[in-house]
Amino acid sequence: MIRTRLATLSDAEAISALLMADSGDHGGMLLGQWPRETIETRISSGQPIVIATDEADRLLGALLTSEQDFDEAPPVRAMLMAWPGGPDAYVYGPVCISRDARGLGVLEALYAELRATFPGREAILFVREDNPRSLKAHLRLGMREVAHFDLGGKVFVVLSDGPEFG
Repeated sequence: MIRTRLATLSDAEAISALLMADSGDHGGMLLGQWPRETIETRISSGQPIVIATDEADRLLGALLTSEQDFDEAPPVRAMLMAWPGGPDAYVYGPVCISRDARGLGVLEALYAELRATFPGREAILFVREDNPRSLKAHLRLGMREVAHFDLGGKVFVVLSDGPEFG
């Protein structure tokens, strides 16, 4: 059974380990570095992180979020230039599922918890164009492509779960 909840400071080390294992330095697709201190800062600053665990409280996945003005990382800034979203939109991601829990409904469980945490608010995220697995998974959640941007020679797709505009 998958259990979801908002992360606390005691979860920071496990979240960091999960994200670091899927970073570009380790052959994964996640951008950036995710040391424990960064995760603790996000939690302490009120930027919710949704986590999924199993019955033994083993971390299966984590979905980070932030308000638009929280993260100054170049990919986030580029995404928001390409698609700022609605007035109460927030940044979704990164999201990371443990390699042994992929395909088991963890992303869907994390997203359901996220929607309950931010009812009626638009999530905005980016996915590298060369990551079809993540793109397909997010489109299955009902998100749609709204923009693209190039950063460092890589093309990124911007997705949103907000209402259609225009």
